[in-house]
Amino acid sequence: MKQIITQVKSEGPEQTWEAAAALMESLEPGTVIALHGDLGAGKTCFIQGLAAAMGITDPITSPTYTLIGEYEGRMKLNHIDLYRLANSVEALGIGLEEYLESDGITAIEWAERAEEILPESMLHVSIEKGCDERSRQIEIWREVACES
Repeated sequence: MKQIITQVKSEGPEQTWEAAAALMESLEPGTVIALHGDLGAGKTCFIQGLAAAMGITDPITSPTYTLIGEYEGRMKLNHIDLYRLANSVEALGIGLEEYLESDGITAIEWAERAEEILPESMLHVSIEKGCDERSRQIEIWREVACES
């Protein structure tokens, strides 16, 4: 069952960063975040906001070709982009398991490409483009077991 944590309407990158910073306040070491959204939706922008909230000053760019970016701040940030991978087997081949066991924050763009090996406890961030070029709808949620 999907448990919505928060929904935010962003009118631009600054508000997307603010939403990420607000989320960062509640994250524990070892948290895995799956980011969902079309190309250009703002997944990397959201991760830039997380990084800024973690005190990371290095520029954060999408690791589409390098696949993994590692950054040091108050906690380590592992930024992973699975866009070019076909499936979980390829994700295991780049060492994804090691990052899933990290004591930092692991943020994964295109996480659905490796869904079956990701932890059930992960957070999800869905970003959808709005009616104009700058607006986005951001939904943060997690899967929870149904109580019987």
